[in-house]
Amino acid sequence: MTVYNDELILRSNGNRVSYFEITDKVRKIVEKSGIKNGICVVASPHTTCSVFLEEYSHDRNYAGDEYLQVDLNNVLEKIIPRCVTERQYYHPGPKHIAFGDTLGSEYVPDGDRRSLLNTEAHLKGTLIGSSQTFIVQDSKLQIGGVGYIYFVDWDQNRVRDRHCKVQVLGE
Repeated sequence: MTVYNDELILRSNGNRVSYFEITDKVRKIVEKSGIKNGICVVASPHTTCSVFLEEYSHDRNYAGDEYLQVDLNNVLEKIIPRCVTERQYYHPGPKHIAFGDTLGSEYVPDGDRRSLLNTEAHLKGTLIGSSQTFIVQDSKLQIGGVGYIYFVDWDQNRVRDRHCKVQVLGE
């Protein structure tokens, strides 16, 4: 069995949920792997990001988001509203904030603790999931005719580079 690893670097926009349609990039990784039959795992190592399979929505709003993404955001906002103030959710609590203070500017830029108010991003990441596994058959992803792979960063608090891991296993 062969294992092939690759990674995509995706820059979030920092002021709203960031969606990335990565289907063609994943297809190229599968092609580069040389694996004809096996599986392809697309995963986020970030606790506020998700990977999912969805139909491509041709219509977009003024911000450039596909209508299905807008609909998903609207549904999730009803059940998991954006965290905008301290104590809106239990998280982050005082111990977590103290821990965040020890991590430096990568996690708390310029000491701005508001970046820790991203509880909804964690909950959405948990709900939607951090990875998807796809069958590779005859060197092609088996995602149907209208299936597209999306990576989403739910955290709206700052611009960041996000890593999307892709692993192809098989023969």
